[in-house]
Amino acid sequence: MKGLIVYDSYFGNTEKIAIHLHESLKDTHEVKLVKVHNVEKEDIKNLEFIVVGSPTRAFKATKAVMDFIRKIPKDGLLGVKSVAFDTRMNTKDVNSKILNALVNVFGYAAEPIGKALVGKGGTVVIPPEGYYVTDSEGPLKDGEIERAEKWIKDVIK
Repeated sequence: MKGLIVYDSYFGNTEKIAIHLHESLKDTHEVKLVKVHNVEKEDIKNLEFIVVGSPTRAFKATKAVMDFIRKIPKDGLLGVKSVAFDTRMNTKDVNSKILNALVNVFGYAAEPIGKALVGKGGTVVIPPEGYYVTDSEGPLKDGEIERAEKWIKDVIK
């Protein structure tokens, strides 16, 4: 299967997840890993799957990720398996009533990414996923890379 993994990253955590997703798939799929600023029009042609990831910044995906998706032509992902992920803090670790309330209202980055991919014709094959960091700048919590590797293998077969 031909696929594309697109990501943005501020502190390297989302990039680490994206790299490990790529490593998990590259032996069995034709998959390209591209930072969102380097995606070219040709990269989204003839795809069978696309994976898009972003850090959660102010309860949403980065502007670069959402701009990338907006530039995909209408129905440009028709028939393409579409997968979204983000990196985020676990509100249970922060234990803040205010943060919990804000997350309940605004959510995380992965869900809007998934909806935007569907809006371009993509087919969501699994609910968007979030990977936890220990602090706003990271690092990733123990076990998150392994969880991501298992997750993508379950999704892209």
